[in-house]
Amino acid sequence: MLIIVFRLLSLLPLRVLHAVGVALGWLVYFLSPSYRRTLKENIGRAGFSRHLRSAIGEAGKSITELPLIWYGNPARTLKKMSTKNWDVVQHALDAKKGVIFLTPHLGCFEITAQAVARYTPLTVLYRPPRKSALKPLMENARARHNLELAPANLAGVRMLFKALKKNGVIGLLPDQVPQLGEGIWANFFGAPAYTMTLPAKLHQMTGAPIILTYAERLPRSRGYMMRFVPFEETLSGGAAEQAEAINAAMEKLIAHCPAQYFWSYKRYKRPSGVEAPPVLQETGT
Repeated sequence: MLIIVFRLLSLLPLRVLHAVGVALGWLVYFLSPSYRRTLKENIGRAGFSRHLRSAIGEAGKSITELPLIWYGNPARTLKKMSTKNWDVVQHALDAKKGVIFLTPHLGCFEITAQAVARYTPLTVLYRPPRKSALKPLMENARARHNLELAPANLAGVRMLFKALKKNGVIGLLPDQVPQLGEGIWANFFGAPAYTMTLPAKLHQMTGAPIILTYAERLPRSRGYMMRFVPFEETLSGGAAEQAEAINAAMEKLIAHCPAQYFWSYKRYKRPSGVEAPPVLQETGT
């Protein structure tokens, strides 16, 4: 049933979907105290409170644009996508060492994989939704030409490593909270966030370059601009230093269009079984 609804909604113009999204964003903001608190705390911690009003609407857009991104005609959807600095990617592809794409929850992150897969086969790390009813909706939508899904478990990690060893291309959401044993506490906008260590490990094991990418929503629903940015941080030292470096790169990327970051995401939560970071342990919170 959900798939049918999404297919019907995908026929609507992007400007209509975004208009509904802005209304939805404000509705959820007013009706959900926990959502409102998380969004305000996260955007305030990062120093972008002046973008709060825009962020509320952008959060709603990220939901209502999904029917078009997931179930719209691929040719129509990708026609709304422009790319900038593809030469950064092409240079990495020509080096034949594989490529690691890191995409935070910024802009329309759901369209980035489709856009890259238009040019080259791509394997992306995928965490199934908690609600089983959503699983076929999401998996059917994301299973596209040139796009392979790797589950967020040991088998999936092996798939990513295998792809890189064959000079392939992979994608990850580096600001997604990992599970127990898959991350480490690292600073993110001035507070400890449990951060995945996988990107740095894959880079060190394979030598594959890291490229940051995000799809910025253009004004007046004109479409999206996908930007590719070289990773300029140094991945030296231990796992904690490497995680800090990746988070620092994410902070710089988010600063380009802070209103479009998914601030309501519970980035600072403590996964089950993970010890609290030292600062939290000292304060007893």
